[in-house]
Amino acid sequence: MIETIQHGQLKWQHITNPSEDDYKYLLDEYQFHPLDIEDCRGTNQRPKIDEYDDYYFLILHFPYFDKGNKFVRIREVKIFWGKDYIITIGKSHWVVKKLFDEMQEDLAENDEDTLKALSCSDLLLYTILDRLMLETYTLILRVGAEVDLINYDIFNKKAQSIIEIISITRRNIIALNTTFKPQLRVLHMFESGGIKGFVNAEQVDMEDYWGDILDQYQKMFDLVEDYGELIEGLSKTFDSLQANKTNEIMKVLTYFSTIMLPLTVVTGIFGMNVDFPFISNTTAFWGIIAAMILLMGGLLIFFQRRSGR
Repeated sequence: MIETIQHGQLKWQHITNPSEDDYKYLLDEYQFHPLDIEDCRGTNQRPKIDEYDDYYFLILHFPYFDKGNKFVRIREVKIFWGKDYIITIGKSHWVVKKLFDEMQEDLAENDEDTLKALSCSDLLLYTILDRLMLETYTLILRVGAEVDLINYDIFNKKAQSIIEIISITRRNIIALNTTFKPQLRVLHMFESGGIKGFVNAEQVDMEDYWGDILDQYQKMFDLVEDYGELIEGLSKTFDSLQANKTNEIMKVLTYFSTIMLPLTVVTGIFGMNVDFPFISNTTAFWGIIAAMILLMGGLLIFFQRRSGR
């Protein structure tokens, strides 16, 4: 189904689940390149911007949390950008649909910000990207909060829960990093002037707007890289703590085994079914027990001194 917002000559058409009839409409009405339509049919496209004489075709990636609110997923945002239209197509990020509905309501109320955004396609595209950036920034701050929580809980919680949290957070950071890196090149094309747009500086100077988008994106990318370094450091710290705990356990077991070994030898010798000196002496048993206690005490003192306690 094609939904439309129109203000003056400008149209924003949003197609959530495009059918073959919708693709045919785009080919007939706008004469879009067939390869762009094929990209709209497919998934897992790389971020890019294709430039034509009368329109641009953008594929951008933005993150969101899954239904379990646990793992970061990536959604493609596909946009046809012309002089007097913006067309968002496919199962775009939920923010795009939400913004579309909000602007539809605000336009009926003559909201000034909405009217300004709908004054030209360049500003409308900026508004869409800006909203996506804001939502992405909120998501990244949440991932950062999870990193801070790990930093706090790493000494307090059980190992199993910390391993799970670290693994999930690391996976989310990797997903964000692999999303941001290839897209930086695309957004640099706006700020550097590689993408001219459809309005001139006398109408609207878009250079500052595109620069703002790039600044936001660069800031988020830097945060993701910082969080990546932090989670790697916390992971190594956690591994060191676990290794230290394992060493302490092994040390105690070694002490116990070493102390018990000579006692086992003594009991083994006197447990043999042969005659021993003083075997008929009733105090021999208590003498052997006393010797074993002294031996155990001597070994404990020895190990304590060796361990620096």
